[in-house]
Amino acid sequence: MRREIAFDTETTGLDPRNGDRLVEIGGVELINHVPTGRTYHVYLNPERDMPIEAFNVHGLSEEFLADKPKFAEVAQEFLEFVDDATLVIHNAAFDMGFINMELGRLGLGPFPAEQVLDTLAIARRKHPGSPASLDALCSRYGIDNSRRTKHGALLDSEILAEVYIELIGGKQAGLALSVEDEADYSGSESRRARVPARPRPRPLPPLLGEAEIEAHRAFVAGMGEAALWRRYDAD
Repeated sequence: MRREIAFDTETTGLDPRNGDRLVEIGGVELINHVPTGRTYHVYLNPERDMPIEAFNVHGLSEEFLADKPKFAEVAQEFLEFVDDATLVIHNAAFDMGFINMELGRLGLGPFPAEQVLDTLAIARRKHPGSPASLDALCSRYGIDNSRRTKHGALLDSEILAEVYIELIGGKQAGLALSVEDEADYSGSESRRARVPARPRPRPLPPLLGEAEIEAHRAFVAGMGEAALWRRYDAD
């Protein structure tokens, strides 16, 4: 089973090293590239003011966030939701910078780099020279993002899940019957070992009985020597 989390955050600004904090976390679970319907979503009290530039992006005010939990209060449930899944993130360095900074404040180690997959990097490799923002990729792949009037972590995670599936080859990528059938994506073309079909141990019984076969032959005989069906009568 391949488990991934399409993941996004909203923040008070651009740099956690300068005191910016998380205000929203959203995640959408994928199993073998298929959304399961299981999600994670929380608003967070950043314990600081909300710059107008950030408010204009996501619309989350200080007043709205005042009674929301602090990251320390939800860290354990967040880590339990993610577990060992791969985090699929658009511009991963940004979101993981905030997540790992918050974990560091609690004395917890950062997520390992191998647990994170950056769809921005994938998009730039797959479509070099083309716009690679989430909105641009929605336009390229015909994904409806009309609800995205402002940024929102859960909504953006849902949209990202659709974009990610298209980036790795479309919806059929999630239709494998087992983990062994899944193609691994490492930035190059996906590869899948194809196993040749095995012959049946015994042939299927004929669908027509002898009486039906004889009736058909009599019908064809009545059509004359030029009947096309005569070419297919092995007897």
